[in-house]
Amino acid sequence: MNKTILLGRLTKAPEIRMSSANNDMLLANFTLAVNRNYVKKGEERQTDFIHIVAFSKLAEFSEKYLKQGLQICLCGRLQTRNYEDKNGIKRYVTEVIAEQIDFADSLKKEDDNTLNSDEPVNTQENADTNINQDVFPSEDDLPF
Repeated sequence: MNKTILLGRLTKAPEIRMSSANNDMLLANFTLAVNRNYVKKGEERQTDFIHIVAFSKLAEFSEKYLKQGLQICLCGRLQTRNYEDKNGIKRYVTEVIAEQIDFADSLKKEDDNTLNSDEPVNTQENADTNINQDVFPSEDDLPF
C-alpha cells in the first residue's frame, strides 16, 4: 500500500501549467513545509520540504484556493521517477501525487468571502455527499 498523509504549510502559491505528457492535463506543483515531530535537545525543530503534484480537478482547486502560508492536510501517494537533464545527467525525483486536499487552517476574515462562494469546496472527486453537514443539529443530540 502506498499512502502518504501530510500536514504542513505551502511555501509559496502553486505553479500551474498544462502537462504535455498527460494529454494537456492541468498540473499544479507546490512545496509543503512539514515539521518533524521530534526536536533534538539544544537544536531547532527540523522541517522537511515535500514536493507535491496535483492533477486535473485538484490542480484547479489548488490554483483557486491555495496560497503561500496556508496550512493544509494532504493525502496522496509517494512516487519516484527519473529523467535526463539538458546536460545528459540522470536526475531522480521523489514527490507526492495529491489525491485529496483539505484545509487545516482556521478561517481569517479576508478568506470568508472566497470560501463562502456558491461553488462546492469538497476536494474528494468521488464524494457523493458531504458528511460534515449538521450530523448533530443541536447540543442535545450529541452522543457524549
